[in-house]
Amino acid sequence: MKIIYHGHACLEAQLDDGTVLLVDPWITGNPQTDLTLDVKCDYILVTHGHQDHSGDMVEVSRRNQAPIIGMPELVHYAESQGAVEGHPMNLGGKWAFPFGEIKMMHAQHSSSLVINGLPVYMGDACGFMLTIDGKSVYFAGDTSNFGDMALFGKGFDVELAVLPIGGNFTMGPEEAASAAKRLNAKHVLPIHYNTFPTIKQDPEQFAKLLPAGVVEIAQPGDTVTV
Repeated sequence: MKIIYHGHACLEAQLDDGTVLLVDPWITGNPQTDLTLDVKCDYILVTHGHQDHSGDMVEVSRRNQAPIIGMPELVHYAESQGAVEGHPMNLGGKWAFPFGEIKMMHAQHSSSLVINGLPVYMGDACGFMLTIDGKSVYFAGDTSNFGDMALFGKGFDVELAVLPIGGNFTMGPEEAASAAKRLNAKHVLPIHYNTFPTIKQDPEQFAKLLPAGVVEIAQPGDTVTV
């Protein structure tokens, strides 16, 4: 499996069977991304409704006929705007898709989308645990560090944890390092930093908080192989 970083919190998972998953597709207006709206994918995973995660979910779904996997409120809203029929899930739920299993994980964050100048509730924020052949990749979404991550680490063999480190809106570097230890993650891909002044961080300093070789610092377009 290959995880490709596309800037901010947008990621692509290229699976060994040829399936392509796109996570948190914010492309239009994303100053970091290397993607265009012509990106190809089979499924779209959206952790929450904020514009910098859900921004292009409807257009990418429509162009690819790709179902959106996410909270019911978010999926139903996307469908009402032209996305194809999605796959709603909720916290703690899991589903065996043709490509592998996804479990929807708890996240500590808010979730809304500004429509006509007002924030509209999009269900709870979440993370996703993708498991294929016993190996798991954890897409935490936007979240703080919380104690139940230790349970995630006991229940899954986390090969790669994709964690926000920007602070202000999510956990910062120190909290993310603690989360990585709770998860017992073999590797960590830091995301959600340096897009705006309020989330400016140095990933090299974050890497020093964990054992050598654990942190995979990526630039947009870079690939991490799991």
